[in-house]
Amino acid sequence: MSQAGAGNFFEDFRLGQVIRHPTPRTVSTGDAALYLGLFGSRFAVQSSDAFARAIGYPHAPLDDLLVFHIVFGKTVPDVSLNAIANLGYAACRIRAAVYPGDTLSAVSEVIGLRETSNRQSGVVYVRSTGFKDDGSEVVDYVRWVMVRKRDERAPAPEPNVPQLPSHVHSDQLGDAVPVIRTDAYDTVLSGGARRFADYQAGQRIDHMDGVTVEESEHQIATRLYQNPARIHFNQWAEAQGRFKRRLIYGGHAISLARALSFNGLENAFHVAGINGGRHVAPLFAGDTVFAWTEVLECKALPGRDDVGALRLRTVATKDRPCVDFPWRVAEEYDPAVILELDYWALIPR
Repeated sequence: MSQAGAGNFFEDFRLGQVIRHPTPRTVSTGDAALYLGLFGSRFAVQSSDAFARAIGYPHAPLDDLLVFHIVFGKTVPDVSLNAIANLGYAACRIRAAVYPGDTLSAVSEVIGLRETSNRQSGVVYVRSTGFKDDGSEVVDYVRWVMVRKRDERAPAPEPNVPQLPSHVHSDQLGDAVPVIRTDAYDTVLSGGARRFADYQAGQRIDHMDGVTVEESEHQIATRLYQNPARIHFNQWAEAQGRFKRRLIYGGHAISLARALSFNGLENAFHVAGINGGRHVAPLFAGDTVFAWTEVLECKALPGRDDVGALRLRTVATKDRPCVDFPWRVAEEYDPAVILELDYWALIPR
């Protein structure tokens, strides 16, 4: 008898395969409120209709990472239901603002396949795109994920690893942000006075605060995105696995680190692109997450004198404050590091 909902295994993927993902999702202010309750993000543009309208938006957009996670969640049943680990991200661009009432859907294309050396799994590379119901693109990104094989003896395809850009070029950013009225951008209400010119490459910021992850919170967050990956929910199965417990969705660490970054990056209100991300180590309930950020580049955007782009490397740790900026020792990550995220954020000039 066939097993319903078994998901795809590594040998089910084909190079060039295009997958339309179920289920379309209409987002609402309820989604925004729940996301706020789970992560506590305080960026003014996404928090206040009045603030957003004052600077040029029709009203407050949804948090960019909430949109990313919802689109990501659409892809999970087809791409990573049988994942061992989500390994990384690249070439992510936020293409349009998303507002309550918009309906999101997703399509993925398989752009790379590589069997692992133990022949028990393989790495699948996909380019996923999220759309609004009018057909416009809201986000596109590449990710690669390690997926179990159904049969270890199944022949593997010829390895094909895509060449990915080292980063999203700054001239590809800004589509999701209307022209900002910088004179109306109230830095008292936004929580910080620093704008684009107040940051410089090489600057490091300890975001100071820590957040302890609870079992119920990470499961609620993952359900919010309709991400059904079993590794996050099924303790009975995971008790027999490598870690003996449920693994927290990697996007949870990203959202926690982004929310923590408000302390020091209060006006970096829009995540415009993700250049690369790596889940260095697993995160579990009971761990306390801290974060720090280094400014890698400060870029003016072509044709824009209202906002500039900061290229940021945010590093998240577990059970270790970041006063000394833990990251790498030679080529090895500090044992406390769980996440390295290289991304672009836009900030008023």
